[in-house]
Amino acid sequence: MNDPTRSRSPRIRAALAVAAVTGLGATALTALPAAAAGEAVTVQYRQSSTGGDQVEPWLKVVNTGASSVPLSQVKVRYYFKADAGASYTYACSWAVKGCANLTGTFGTPANPTATADRYLEIGFTAGAGSLAPGADTGDMQLRFHRSNWQSLNQSDDYSFGPDQTTYANWSKVTATVGGVPVWGTAPAGNEPTPTPTDPTTPPTDPPTGAALFDDFDYTGHTDPAINAHGWSVRSNSGGPGVPGATWAPENVTFAKEGTNSIMNLRSSTAGTGESTRHTEILTRASKFKNGTYAARVRFSDAPLSGPDGDRVVQTFFTINDLKAPMADDYAEYDFEYLPNGGWGEPANILYTTSWETYRPDPWEAVNQHSEVRASYAGWHDLVLTIDAATIVYYVDGQEFGRHDARYLPERPMSINFNQWLIDLAGQTSTTPRSYDQKVDYVLHVKDQVLTPAQVAAKVGAYRTAGTVFQDTVPAAQ
Repeated sequence: MNDPTRSRSPRIRAALAVAAVTGLGATALTALPAAAAGEAVTVQYRQSSTGGDQVEPWLKVVNTGASSVPLSQVKVRYYFKADAGASYTYACSWAVKGCANLTGTFGTPANPTATADRYLEIGFTAGAGSLAPGADTGDMQLRFHRSNWQSLNQSDDYSFGPDQTTYANWSKVTATVGGVPVWGTAPAGNEPTPTPTDPTTPPTDPPTGAALFDDFDYTGHTDPAINAHGWSVRSNSGGPGVPGATWAPENVTFAKEGTNSIMNLRSSTAGTGESTRHTEILTRASKFKNGTYAARVRFSDAPLSGPDGDRVVQTFFTINDLKAPMADDYAEYDFEYLPNGGWGEPANILYTTSWETYRPDPWEAVNQHSEVRASYAGWHDLVLTIDAATIVYYVDGQEFGRHDARYLPERPMSINFNQWLIDLAGQTSTTPRSYDQKVDYVLHVKDQVLTPAQVAAKVGAYRTAGTVFQDTVPAAQ
């Protein structure tokens, strides 16, 4: 994902973040609401660099409340003025909690100002643990730079404090807990608002409207209902992945697990291109655009048998075709889990990526991505929402990434799941091994942005009614 020389045509599955931003507006200050009872944090800040080619905000989060705070619920935002035409890259130099347990994503405020038309949002994985009352995270030595390493200017950045050479409370960096503002003063018009985060408490009335729902209740890959319901189980050759590999429809199977029907994608190899089997299922129609996409997917870290280490990619995504290199009407939105790393990553990582366009040769990509370096083995609820302004990704009811309007789709897309191997360099053994990716259901609701709780409610309503398939989404015009 971080190798700009790597091409995966005809289907590109990796991400090279190229998030250009420009500055707009004027600035003022507005205070955030008070913290919830018993739940409060402050953010301490010091700067480690006043100029040059990197911004170095060093941060600590302190629990000043009366109860323990799970760090996975905490988000911290550092606001800055982007240099004209620049894209940015985040890095963590060192952290007491471990850099692998921190995430860094860039976003655009709802109301850009003269000193804040961009922000770096820091989040935490479950591995960061919790903060007891009075405890702090310790040092988080963070940095970010222009992706081309050109010099940058911090003097007009909202959150920058040139005189902050030792840690102290800093109100120009904001924090939320579970989506609720608890610290700091955001630039005018950008105050966070509470968002639903509990997928187990659905609203009383599930949303209605044009939708695709499939519980994957089929007998096998040759079941006529698969074709009748608009799906294609891939058998044609080609990329992405290991050259010479076969896309094996027979490795897409269906079974009951408890009361639910489950689709299983099994990919395998014995260390050669000829022995490698990839799997993919996709809608034949490209008719899905704005709205909500959701699936419950089980990722796996280890093979069923044989040696581990293959650079496997397990996915849920939407895509349309690239009509020409750098065509601006291309669109793609990915959940990609790499259990054994790849694309320059040494270990497991989950990416979400929003694509504007790309050129396969010479390689050039325009996209924005978010990532968490942690194991995601097991079942996960994946939700993607696209409206006229924003692309938002959720994992297990929590916001995972929020991407800019520049990556919104211009044309409808198909819905896809696949599992494939990037290459055979991760494990060179010729001992056979196979990997499973399971899917419980897929849902698309046209032109409606649903919360994860509303997704759970709608899926529950389908199952209560005994509905295993529905497609009322009209053909693309």
